[in-house]
Amino acid sequence: MNSIGLWMLLALAILVIATGLPVWALLIGVASAFAAFGMATGAFGGAILSALGPRIISLLEHDLLQAMPLYVFIGVLLQRLAVADALFASAARLFRPLGSGTPLAALAVGTLIAPMNGSVASSSALLSRLVAPRLAGIAPSKAVALISVAATIGVVVPPSLVLILLGDAMLRAHTEASNLPGFVLGTQRIVNTQDVLHAALLPAAAVLALWAAVAWVQGRGLRDRSVAKPLPRRDAALAVLATTLIVLLLGGVFVGRLFAVEAAATGGCLLAGAALAAGALNRPQWRAVLRDTLALSGALFALLVGATTFSLVFRVFGTDRWLAQLVLASPWPPSATAALVLLLVALCAWVLDAFEMIFVIIPIVAPLLIVQLGDAQQAAVLLLLVLQLSFLLPPMGYAVLMARSRSGLPRVATSDLLRALAPFVAAQLLVAVCVFAWPRAVHLLDAAVPAAAPGSAAPTEQDIVRQMEEMGRQVAPGGDPEPQTVEGEKR
Repeated sequence: MNSIGLWMLLALAILVIATGLPVWALLIGVASAFAAFGMATGAFGGAILSALGPRIISLLEHDLLQAMPLYVFIGVLLQRLAVADALFASAARLFRPLGSGTPLAALAVGTLIAPMNGSVASSSALLSRLVAPRLAGIAPSKAVALISVAATIGVVVPPSLVLILLGDAMLRAHTEASNLPGFVLGTQRIVNTQDVLHAALLPAAAVLALWAAVAWVQGRGLRDRSVAKPLPRRDAALAVLATTLIVLLLGGVFVGRLFAVEAAATGGCLLAGAALAAGALNRPQWRAVLRDTLALSGALFALLVGATTFSLVFRVFGTDRWLAQLVLASPWPPSATAALVLLLVALCAWVLDAFEMIFVIIPIVAPLLIVQLGDAQQAAVLLLLVLQLSFLLPPMGYAVLMARSRSGLPRVATSDLLRALAPFVAAQLLVAVCVFAWPRAVHLLDAAVPAAAPGSAAPTEQDIVRQMEEMGRQVAPGGDPEPQTVEGEKR
């Protein structure tokens, strides 16, 4: 019975590919079917499922989830306003002397907007509208590849919504890993969202630098006549103001001066105020913005409810404990076992979105990965890089699917798309291998540890255990560690 959870995952993957139904509905359906099977076979009683209600209420009370609809609102507004257009035109004109203005501008807009845009799907829709019409001078396969990679930038560039949610998941995973046999916390402390943001910055910068080099090489000789026109002063001023605002808001979240919800609310209010002042949207368009925001936010919260239901049934069968025993008893070296865990994560991410991975898969595998690597920040960055890489692998990669369906470009053969994506994937793999082999790369921006006072004794093992117990003393109704609030993490 312990392995039933793996069959749940397999059934979910097959249904996602075969049916096209919303993932939240499939999560609830698969969990319900296997829960009925477990009760019918006497594996567990129905009373244990009563924990589902308190678990969902506890999650929905989390402060961090307030930022999700605000990020969605910003993403929808950016698709309808001229801010992104002005940013793209300015960046294309800036990079035009390099001979690859349009491809580099696509990466630049993705870097600035994707962290505030909220999701790969939203970024893909925005970039398809902006970039695809301007890429007529290069092969369609390279154009789709460029849109795909630019849409995934928000996965790794802090402080994106994906990174913030992953940081919260890693806090829980690190707390859970500290209770597994064989894990030694040592001088570490339980990581928080800020630690994950700091750890991801330099690897993300390395990925962007390598991708910019690839885009420059692939886009040489492209001549976009639209960027040769003088940029109107109004658009140039809008681009400068938007860039300054985005950098300040994202920087405020990164250094801990702003909460994610504060930055998202500020950005949303300023965008809405600018749209109202300029009369950029009429009443029907505002209704469409609000309707899309409610629909996308509802889908995300439904996904969270479905993931909570799925994970409860998964854990009731004991599959998480069974997997932990298998991983901890692995005859392979810890690095080889960790690589296998990352490979399994990549296979799951090949058919699931970033939010589905964070809500469903990461809570299962992250504690095991932390135990094998001994470093929660390294585990978080590797998970991010693997997620981003999986989104770029055709034919099922999520970013590739979105770019193919929304760009309006001619149909591209999978073999041609693989060749166009190969340099970007190779750059991504290079950074992932460096992070895997050199854990120090994710700690270069860590906050300095305060020096011990003269004459003070080093903390004993009992002191460290007591501090761990205090950090994870609250337990959710379902038995999982209660997540700490963002306010407690950043200030």
